[in-house]
Amino acid sequence: MKKVQKDVGTFMEKWLDRTVRQYLSKMDGRENGHLHELILGGVEKPLLQIVLQETQYNQTQAANLLGINRNTLRKKIQEHKIKCKE
Repeated sequence: MKKVQKDVGTFMEKWLDRTVRQYLSKMDGRENGHLHELILGGVEKPLLQIVLQETQYNQTQAANLLGINRNTLRKKIQEHKIKCKE
């Protein structure tokens, strides 16, 4: 499990490094790019959708996989307007 986590971490770091550098190169350095908000917002919704799909929309299982409280997951589902199968 630790090797998988390390491999994923390394992949994520490389992906993030490449993506952020591309974004920054397109900015002129004076703009307020809201980079933190952009990245977290851009990653959170698809992550939630993927985990919910993989758990057949079982919010308790999804919250456990994500390492967050089920009520927090429900709040994020509402914030991102994610449609869950009933």
